[in-house]
Amino acid sequence: MYIIPAIDILGGECVRLYKGDYDEATFYGKDPVATAREFQQAGAKRIHIVDLDAVRGDTQRNRKKIRKIRRAVDCMLELGGGIRNEEDVEELLDSGIDRLVIGTVLATNLNKVAGWVQHFGSVFIAGIDALDGTVRIYGWEEASDFKDVDLAKRAGEIGMCSVIYTNISKDGTMEGPDIQRTKVLAEESGLPVILSGGVSSNADIELVSREGGNNIRGVITGKAVYEGKIDLKAVFESYQSEEEGEISW
Repeated sequence: MYIIPAIDILGGECVRLYKGDYDEATFYGKDPVATAREFQQAGAKRIHIVDLDAVRGDTQRNRKKIRKIRRAVDCMLELGGGIRNEEDVEELLDSGIDRLVIGTVLATNLNKVAGWVQHFGSVFIAGIDALDGTVRIYGWEEASDFKDVDLAKRAGEIGMCSVIYTNISKDGTMEGPDIQRTKVLAEESGLPVILSGGVSSNADIELVSREGGNNIRGVITGKAVYEGKIDLKAVFESYQSEEEGEISW
């Protein structure tokens, strides 16, 4: 299992939202580039980045900062937030981002994403964010027509490489992860699934490792790291996969 620390960027700074609410953003006064270096030095093999300004339509505000992160670390970078067209895909892949997390477009225009997979290859992760089982889109502000499990299955059918699943009711709460629903998505889709939301402690990561099954391949943690609730170095040493070679998902 991979432990994947998160860098959510708003206005060039590291923040965490509470259940996706921009009005409840906590700013940590940390530079994303320096934070990425710290994560890699602690042992991170993969870092999750969310461009929160791009989610709301300002796709260029943080792109320079994202390119600086890429130059600062050599671990795998996955990025989501506001990726809505082929120009976004090309720019981010040209910047050296390894995996692109697609959420809103996946739920609103599945055929478009299928075309991206055919053209650019298996570099796309399905970002499935759900509330009470219904996928939310446009920064979690609207409900889609998809149930989370159904969209995960479709993501597998069109050749996406993995899923990041977030139970929105858990996000930013540090109230514990939704392991059971994440397992259902993994089992039904057959894809590697990364759990996100609610991780509050080293003990939560141990619980996912023990109960997550074979297809929960990663855990994203954000707020708990910034607030000192998780010892990254310790969880990397205890639970991080030691696979050799390139990560395919």
